[in-house]
Amino acid sequence: MEYQKTIAITGGAGFIGSHVIRLLVKKYPAYRIVNVDALTYAGNLENLKDIDQLPNYIFEHADICDERHIDELFGKYGFNTVIHLAAESHVDRSIMDPLSFVKTNVLGTAALLNSCRKHWRDNYSDKLFYHISTDEVYGSLGETGFFTEETSYDPRSPYSASKAASDHLVMAYYHTYNLPVVISNCSNNYGSHHFPEKLIPLMINNIKHNKPLPVYGKGENVRDWLWVEDHARAIDTILHKGKIGETYNIGGNNEWRNIDLVKLLCAIMDDSLGRPKGQSERLITFVKDRSGHDLRYAIDASKLKKELGWEPSLQFEEGLKRTVDWYLQNEEWIDRVTSGQYQQYYAEQYVKR
Repeated sequence: MEYQKTIAITGGAGFIGSHVIRLLVKKYPAYRIVNVDALTYAGNLENLKDIDQLPNYIFEHADICDERHIDELFGKYGFNTVIHLAAESHVDRSIMDPLSFVKTNVLGTAALLNSCRKHWRDNYSDKLFYHISTDEVYGSLGETGFFTEETSYDPRSPYSASKAASDHLVMAYYHTYNLPVVISNCSNNYGSHHFPEKLIPLMINNIKHNKPLPVYGKGENVRDWLWVEDHARAIDTILHKGKIGETYNIGGNNEWRNIDLVKLLCAIMDDSLGRPKGQSERLITFVKDRSGHDLRYAIDASKLKKELGWEPSLQFEEGLKRTVDWYLQNEEWIDRVTSGQYQQYYAEQYVKR
């Protein structure tokens, strides 16, 4: 079959990447979707087992820092589009091991950009390098204001600094080599299949097992929360309608203080588990604040709405209830992730083929 597009999605076994792949594979059967993932700790092929037998989906086990391997994949598939999601993304891990974030997020992005230049050879018709980034590159807001596409970068953690550097590299390749690129910067995502070290799945799992709920500082840090399936729809929109050389902010119009979010989760979980009202809230434990902890993030996504017609579809309370329901209905998934057994899926499903 001759495909209309052959798209490499890096980091496709991760949280956001798996939702993007599921959407594109199902919505566009005439597109060949190649999941390129190194399967580090957060890469879980079980996230995609519902679609991994579809004819337009392929998995390739590869590290984006291995330029020779990436070149081989370009030669094998003839990618005309790259959606770059692969990244180290947990702030706490970046504080403990900053060099791994520089390697993956900066050097890995540079390697991908070089492969695009090499294989597209200035024939950029119908080509696109789409780089997925974060609102954390903008730094920290006070009690008012919003991040726009014009906000100056001011990263405060090794993670956000490495993502800022990768954003700058992408735009440098656009201006220097005319490489066709777009960038999107998103707010905090939530939803199903989220690795349980992140805030919402961590709290759900701890509440379920009556473990302490660690909240940094006084829980006053504010984040804008975006349902991951809305993010996938936004990526689809930008992929097909975005203007080359532009940046688009993707947000949920949905700001919550961490402590208020955790208390809402406690209430939803108490209801879902049939516990007395207020029982889970007693598990909240305040811990020493994280180094360089940004006070507030808030995205102005009006450009995306005005120019491309995208806007979020869910109110947070509904999305959070759906998320809780998914985790409670998929206990085997979270048990396999927390035990590390999920890493066996690759060997079971792919190595033996």
